Amino acid sequence: MQPSSVPELSATLGLNPEQAKLEAVSGGSIARSYRLSDGQNQSFIKCLDAAEGAILEAEQEGLNRLANTRTLAVPKVIGSGEIDQVAWLAIEWCEMHGMTAEADDLLGEQLAALHRNEGEYYGLEYNNFIGRTPQLNSPTENWTEFFFQHRLGFQLRLLDRNSPKHQWEQQLPGLRNQWEHQFPDYQPQPSLLHGDLWSGNVALLKDGRALVFDPAVHYGDRECDLAMADLFGGFSDRFYQSYNRSWPLAQGWPQRRRYYQLYHLLNHANLFGGHYIEICRKLVAELADA
Repeated sequence: MQPSSVPELSATLGLNPEQAKLEAVSGGSIARSYRLSDGQNQSFIKCLDAAEGAILEAEQEGLNRLANTRTLAVPKVIGSGEIDQVAWLAIEWCEMHGMTAEADDLLGEQLAALHRNEGEYYGLEYNNFIGRTPQLNSPTENWTEFFFQHRLGFQLRLLDRNSPKHQWEQQLPGLRNQWEHQFPDYQPQPSLLHGDLWSGNVALLKDGRALVFDPAVHYGDRECDLAMADLFGGFSDRFYQSYNRSWPLAQGWPQRRRYYQLYHLLNHANLFGGHYIEICRKLVAELADA
């Protein structure tokens, strides 16, 4: 965002345009991030080129949907728009710190409460994004169909275009056959999910609560959020223990977790390539031949 845009942005958000300053800050690998302050009030601003504005629109919708459940603490959306071919999203500025075991304990309980919000189907009424990758949310009544078509199937088809050497989509029937053999009648409640719950999207507020952000919301198996949390680490044992006390996980969770983690690993392979390609190749082979 250019300095010339600051007066218009400030006026839109109710800040003093004459005193407002825009300062670049760290805040993720996709959007350009800033702190906008007039000395009295401040906001966290995320910007993308207008062509990618749908990513910020989906984030705004996701934050509002999570906030409406009154379970997890999420940043308040202040406003959004477009200035000079730049899409922007303004959320409240939060002073964030590293998580503690006590905060993990509370987060586990709150996440279980979020998952009690039940949908009528798997998916969502609109598509959104997982990182920069489109996330298909076509409403589906059968969990296996949804997961293998709109999660694993989509990522495998995308990876066939990005890295065709391993004929990725041809592995989908084997993956699905093994899943259906292990979990023939598995039909979990369609729970509202954060959708991208890794430790980089969670921080500690000064009041001791965990703040979650950058969601990829949809209705799905609640185990998906826990699988993502477990994939890259960063959560203490108290997080999982607290969740399981609040809502015990069903039998077979450790086996399903690997399928759910595969979705995010495939997405990383599509976004970043490199060693994620080999990680996915090995995991797909293991799960398809299990």
